[in-house]
Amino acid sequence: MAKSLRRIALVVALATALSKVVGLLRQQVIAAAFGVGAAYDAYNYAYVLPGFLLILLGGINGPFHSAMVSVLSRRDRSEGAHVLAAINTLVGAALLAVTLLLIVAADPLITLVGPGLDASRHQLAVVQMRWMAPMALFAGLIGLGFGALNAADEFWLPAVSPLLSSLAVIGGIALLWWQLGTAILLPEWAMQGGIVLAASTTLGAVLQWLIQLPALAKQGLNKFQLVWDWKHPGVKEVLGVMGPATLSSGMLQINVFVDLFFASGIVGAAAGLGYANLLVQTPLGLLSNALLVPLLPVYARLTAPADRPELVARIRQGLMLSSASMLPLGALMVGLAVPIVKLVYERGAFNHGAAQLVAGLLIAYGVGMPVYLGRDVLVRVFYALGDGVTPFRWSLAGIGLNAFFDWFLVGGPSPWGLQLPALNFGAPGVVLATVAVNLITCGGLVVALAARLGGLPLRAWGRDTLLLLLAAVAAGGVGWTAAGWVGWPAGWLGLLLQNAISAGLALATYGLIGSLAGVPEVRQLLALALRKRKPASGA
Repeated sequence: MAKSLRRIALVVALATALSKVVGLLRQQVIAAAFGVGAAYDAYNYAYVLPGFLLILLGGINGPFHSAMVSVLSRRDRSEGAHVLAAINTLVGAALLAVTLLLIVAADPLITLVGPGLDASRHQLAVVQMRWMAPMALFAGLIGLGFGALNAADEFWLPAVSPLLSSLAVIGGIALLWWQLGTAILLPEWAMQGGIVLAASTTLGAVLQWLIQLPALAKQGLNKFQLVWDWKHPGVKEVLGVMGPATLSSGMLQINVFVDLFFASGIVGAAAGLGYANLLVQTPLGLLSNALLVPLLPVYARLTAPADRPELVARIRQGLMLSSASMLPLGALMVGLAVPIVKLVYERGAFNHGAAQLVAGLLIAYGVGMPVYLGRDVLVRVFYALGDGVTPFRWSLAGIGLNAFFDWFLVGGPSPWGLQLPALNFGAPGVVLATVAVNLITCGGLVVALAARLGGLPLRAWGRDTLLLLLAAVAAGGVGWTAAGWVGWPAGWLGLLLQNAISAGLALATYGLIGSLAGVPEVRQLLALALRKRKPASGA
């Protein structure tokens, strides 16, 4: 089992890494072409709803994907084909209606999401949303198809497919640059640039759907017809998991709406959040897919009472590996925020001021990186147990908490007219609000899971997590100190050396302290990094 998990994790990691590298290149192209100007700032508001659906419904480890994996992993291919066709039919009809709604109601929806936008950015966002509305339909089909493929042990294609979206955007901007040249940087071309950005994003979603069709046919899951069968046991089981899971994940995405609502009065904040988020999502998405994609079917197959000890061991494995990998990465984001942003983005329209804005946001994201992945591990355990209600309840509570923390950390009208003190952290406060909500949610889910399983060794897990945290703090301090040395060469090569050497020293510090502390997951990661074969620790 451990060998199989390592093999799957390697396949997923390689595919996701390729996808993330191309995604980073896409973001660099966007930064050079648009900076934090109107075209990309408006795009972030226009993308909220279509992108919310693409991430929520079409994303790997999303509710549609997770529901299909959980149910189809226990069924043969012929039955799986029928279930997939029936779910595609039901979901497709619903999302076609959502697509039409996004087109018709784009103007009021942009007002709702970004009330602080000026008139020109508002109008640009409306046009962009209409171009991206069809993504709603394709999002559901993408998530269902890739979930079925993962259940059939097909992991490469779903993990690598997002690079098609990135290539479509890069190609669209390249064509626009070929037509306009440096004129693309001028404000009067913001509308045309914004349309190209939106249209190429939609094209990328269409390509993600098309690429899965031959693979589904190869796996015998290609029942391409309308099937109105919501009474089939498999269909009912998928809907039973997918409904609460979608609502739960949707609550998390609603927090994005709340964040942008509070950030809409800060010029360039939405664009800055987009750039910083990409820097976080690159390693986060890679590790999330490498961990969760192979573990989710394992969780689903260990739900019997007799398998409880193995399930607890695998939960520990998921949580501790996420902490062991995300804590040092978070420390790097905090300690090396400025040189990282300068190296990746500072060119073309992306100037020094934009770099400072994004660096502040990256620091805030780095503080919360461990809880992002830890929450996802816990949610997938509940899905595997057939419980989508508990994550939904915590996500629902998170909306209110997020609104409160956004107001408290960013500033805004006091709730219920009360005159309460509020901090004013600006755009980074939006990220810190999300971090606070995720931390509270993780704590609640751990307590609920312990009650569900009759107890968990939380004291031992907490001790090891604390040791990892201390190692990460030390690593971040070493990285920050090294990056602050004044002797780095100027230019791109100097930035590359500054980041590489500082990060190397920080990671070496983390590995040394974590290994000496006796945390087995750190030793596993070091063994993988050094390409040594060591037995996996499940407890």
